[in-house]
Amino acid sequence: MAETGGQTALREGTVRAICGAGTGAMAMDKATTEPAVVPAPIGSVDVEALARNAARMIEEGGKALAAFLKPREEGKIKADTAEGVADVVKTVGKVAEYWLTDPQRALELQTSLGRAYLGLWENAVKRMAGEPPAAVTAPDTKDKRFADPEWSQNQFFDFLKQAYLLTAQWAEHLVKDADGIDEHTKAKAEFYVKQITNAISPSNFVLTNPELLRETLSSNAENLVRGMHMLTEDIQAGQGNLKIRQSDPTGFEVGRNLGLTPGKVVFQNELMQLIQYQAATDKVLKAPLLIVPPWINKFYILDLTPEKSFIKWCVDQGITVFVISWVNPDAHLAAKSFEQYMKEGVIAALDAVEAATGEKKVHTVGYCVGGTLLAITLAYLAAKKKNRVLSATMFTAQLDFTYAGDLKVFVDEERIQQLEAHMTEQGYLESSSMANTFNMLRSNDLIWPYVVNNYLKGKKPFPFDILYWNSDATRMPAANHSFYLRNCYLNNTLAKGEMEIAGVTIDLKKVKVPVYNLATREDHIAPAKSVLYGSQYLGGPVKFVLAGSGHIAGVVNPPGKAKYQYWTGDKPSGDSVDKWLETATEHPGSWWPDWLSWLTALDGKTVPARTIGGGKLQPIEDAPGSYVKVRD
Repeated sequence: MAETGGQTALREGTVRAICGAGTGAMAMDKATTEPAVVPAPIGSVDVEALARNAARMIEEGGKALAAFLKPREEGKIKADTAEGVADVVKTVGKVAEYWLTDPQRALELQTSLGRAYLGLWENAVKRMAGEPPAAVTAPDTKDKRFADPEWSQNQFFDFLKQAYLLTAQWAEHLVKDADGIDEHTKAKAEFYVKQITNAISPSNFVLTNPELLRETLSSNAENLVRGMHMLTEDIQAGQGNLKIRQSDPTGFEVGRNLGLTPGKVVFQNELMQLIQYQAATDKVLKAPLLIVPPWINKFYILDLTPEKSFIKWCVDQGITVFVISWVNPDAHLAAKSFEQYMKEGVIAALDAVEAATGEKKVHTVGYCVGGTLLAITLAYLAAKKKNRVLSATMFTAQLDFTYAGDLKVFVDEERIQQLEAHMTEQGYLESSSMANTFNMLRSNDLIWPYVVNNYLKGKKPFPFDILYWNSDATRMPAANHSFYLRNCYLNNTLAKGEMEIAGVTIDLKKVKVPVYNLATREDHIAPAKSVLYGSQYLGGPVKFVLAGSGHIAGVVNPPGKAKYQYWTGDKPSGDSVDKWLETATEHPGSWWPDWLSWLTALDGKTVPARTIGGGKLQPIEDAPGSYVKVRD
């Protein structure tokens, strides 16, 4: 059968589009007047080098596979993927069941996707025939996956991109429009479908990503050899599990170029070291400051490089700063409970601060789960009639877990029982488990860009202090982690007034101290809505502040950088951040000076600068101490 003119144009355009990808040489497409990629001469590819590198790539891939299999064959890692896969299948299966049990619904679902594909194909044919291109859909402006010009200029890749986006959007609505499914199941299905669609993006594969194709052809696949070598190294670093490097691991070291603020460890026990920092001013605030960081991360996120260090900035403003450095627990601390983290952590630190300074009342800061622990400690002390705190500052800390975000996807009775069984075997939850969970919340930012860059482009990531810290997570003792998951995420007993600690029922309304409650606008871990809603449970005055950016960058935003803005406004109420923002005032730059003004307004008395330990506590070692340097 003879081809029509349109069919000929379609065939030639498709061949031209595919063959042209990856060469980088640009010309003008006479049919569309768009820049089009001209195919590279076949001789420009060194076939011998390509074949040699393909063999090397297979060899390196074999080493990666061996690194993955060896600890499993030795019994050091037990296969536990079946439970996760089963939960995905069961959850997504409920969505499929909703659509397939009604023939009319199923037909409408198939028709909607077919109509979208038909529109895309129609536009592709018009473009082949010389008509101006018209996009059926386009990626979000913040989506960096399709930033390379060829995703739009090259018709083949443009078609592939739009087909993927249409499918991803259809899958998203597949879950959202599934009525009659309980909210928890729907939230899990949305999360799982999002992970699947993110994983199958054409940007994640060599043959469907023009940038990767260029890189592979121009280097004769040398990039893939380097990538497979790095893959082996990262599996070995994860002791059999893939530990994706997000930063150059050789670029930083705690105590060498991170955690440099001068100080001493003045107290320690099994759970923590307490660091006191050397005064940098002649006069200091009379009330010292105790910082309670999260136990699932290391404290030096608040003492990164000197330019980004919140701790150094506080010291420079004349504050006597103490910080808890949690231990990286192993199996012998498996039974350490939430109560012990409160008593041997926060309360023991308060005792040590009093011994070192003579002050019975201190200012406090709690970051993330450290803020949750701090609030519980304050309620416990209030119940015991012990008034030891002047103020509390919460950095992205949740007190009510109704709106706890995507992390609730991982919390139901079945999943917690599986996790508890896993922790019982070894006494703790490995750091990689929580790190992977947090990364999955933003997989298009924290997983797939590094898969592409490291293992397909074969390039080492740039040194980045925050991402280095992000990969330096800690283990969690079984008893403490189980209590936290059940009482906060699963049953929300803290907000309900039903949590019991050391025989005391925790009532947050008894916390009467002033609170500076900081949320961040793009937080995926402690959503701003959740932090705002939790303000209502405290019994004292609460100043709610909303910072730009997310869980880390919104907090680590020094005045010298002034990268993000913040908002202040009325007393927090309800659960709508947008409603609160309607009357809030936006301020450029860092919220740190605003917090300092709030703190000094509460108590601005000063005293001569203190010596470390105050003559009562003998320094044990230099900051940042030894606990923080223990890696998995």
